[in-house]
Amino acid sequence: MDIYECGEKLKALRIGDMVAKIPIIQGGMGVGISRSKLAGAVAAEGGIGIISTAQIGYDEDGFEKDQAGCNLLAIRKHIKRAKEIACGNGLVGVNIMVALKHYKEHVMEAVAAGADVIISGAGLPVKLPEYIGKAKTKIAPIVSSRRAADIILKMWARRYDRTADFVVIEGPKAGGHLGFSDEELADIENIDYDEEIKDIIECTKEYGEKYNTHIPVIVAGGIFDHDDIIHALELGADGVQIASRFVATKECDASDEYKQAYLDAKEDDVKIIKSPVGMPGRAIRNDFIKRVEKEKQPVDKCYNCMKKCNPNEVPYCITKALVDAVNGDINNGLIFCGANVGRINEMTTVHELMKELVRPTDKKIQDESETHDIQNVYSQKDKMIS
Repeated sequence: MDIYECGEKLKALRIGDMVAKIPIIQGGMGVGISRSKLAGAVAAEGGIGIISTAQIGYDEDGFEKDQAGCNLLAIRKHIKRAKEIACGNGLVGVNIMVALKHYKEHVMEAVAAGADVIISGAGLPVKLPEYIGKAKTKIAPIVSSRRAADIILKMWARRYDRTADFVVIEGPKAGGHLGFSDEELADIENIDYDEEIKDIIECTKEYGEKYNTHIPVIVAGGIFDHDDIIHALELGADGVQIASRFVATKECDASDEYKQAYLDAKEDDVKIIKSPVGMPGRAIRNDFIKRVEKEKQPVDKCYNCMKKCNPNEVPYCITKALVDAVNGDINNGLIFCGANVGRINEMTTVHELMKELVRPTDKKIQDESETHDIQNVYSQKDKMIS
């Protein structure tokens, strides 16, 4: 069935010939936060699970000497594992940053491994269609403005005579690297981002008409609950992408210490930082960030991760900082997060979180006849689990 009724209707997300029963994409989080366990669990619920390829092979034997080779090995391994966990229910994809030194290789490896979708940001994924070739893998750029969307879609149309399979709009409340200036982020409450979302949707419609197709639009950044999902759909979006809330799940690939840092974080712990990637980022202001604010942290080793990175100039090594954090050294690592991390206060499971997200809040629950489809889906799942 295409429509899941939960007080208000959530339609299945159709991306070309691929379908996700629930229009929720779990956002890619690196290093090591969203790998096969998390992505597979989300896909098993009928959503789209996303693996981050950023230094994905950090725990592979030989990583210290051969980061590139270990990352490619891990891409293959984690896509395979995630698909096994999903059991054919939802879709499994990857998030690949344009800023990566081995961006092309990551894309081609993900395609060869059978990734259903590739989402690409942290730069303009100008050559992504070229690297995909004729593969069935669906591709989406991450954009934060109509201007960025128009640039990418126009370039893809001119160079490759094709358009995006879907588009992810990442707003100013997202976690990790952000496509906004420091000035914009400092005045975030006065940004009318709903209008920007509508403008981007109009832009995608123009290119969709050119290629006689519908380009689904996914809204990300600050999506926390069912009401946020409904709001995004009312703006004209086809689905949402949620990242931070999936960290506090048992299936998340991060350490327990990392998850606890999310549970302990308060709203005023969140900080916009300068990332070695060259973009502002949102993170928890821990001891590591406090040291970075005072002075440059020494870089003893280059992990060959970013295209534009001079170890002698960057404020710290982002790979080391992210690996330390995911392994549980939360005082000496970088913990990216979304703006709503302070609202996350309990550990849950992917199953329970997805069930919460697709159902309305108590005040909006309507009579049983209006809600029985989605309730039946999760009642059956609950029985299987028990």
